[in-house]
Amino acid sequence: MGNPDNLMPYQRRLTTKHYRDRNGHPSLVLWFTGLSGSGKSTLAHLVEEALFAKGCYTYLLDADNLRAGLNSDLGFSELERRENIRRVGEVTRLLTDAGLVVLTAFISPFSEDRDRVRSLFQPDEFVEIYLKCPLDVCEARDPKGLYRKARGGMIHSFTGIDSPYEEPRNPELVVDTEVLGISESLSSIMSHIYTLTTLRSTRSPQPQPQAPSP
Repeated sequence: MGNPDNLMPYQRRLTTKHYRDRNGHPSLVLWFTGLSGSGKSTLAHLVEEALFAKGCYTYLLDADNLRAGLNSDLGFSELERRENIRRVGEVTRLLTDAGLVVLTAFISPFSEDRDRVRSLFQPDEFVEIYLKCPLDVCEARDPKGLYRKARGGMIHSFTGIDSPYEEPRNPELVVDTEVLGISESLSSIMSHIYTLTTLRSTRSPQPQPQAPSP
């Protein structure tokens, strides 16, 4: 491991404000959390598509995709799950620095980990969206067959079965996906986003960074 004392982070001339001004909208984190089967991936993809259609610069980080690549070295122990979310938080921060609206779809079961990620951002940059759905309903849906495998002892430390899910204490938005269908849930999320910020489709002229002092 490198010596932190030898690190000298480079100060970029292009700032987050440059990117935001060019994009014509603020950068933002939409952090979807909830049990497996609550609708995180489905709704995150739909929200991204809706924002993209409005002209927003977006990127979606999905749990399975990162587990197949960046975080393929991690298992599912509590420590490794925490590291998984820590890495996701750092990647999310980099993408918001580039002015993007970043959507994440992770169970992220532990409140402490979600709070740690939140601390990387300004209060108006981080939107925690809790997709609330009872375990029995999620288990009945079981789109990936994971609950069945967990009940059969094929998967251990599975959230909701033999590992806890800690509900968000003060999320920006709660969507009850047991009661609301996909269209209603999408409408609720989009309405909430628009009450927080204006995601305009028009873009400002690209600002130029100032030349460094001689």
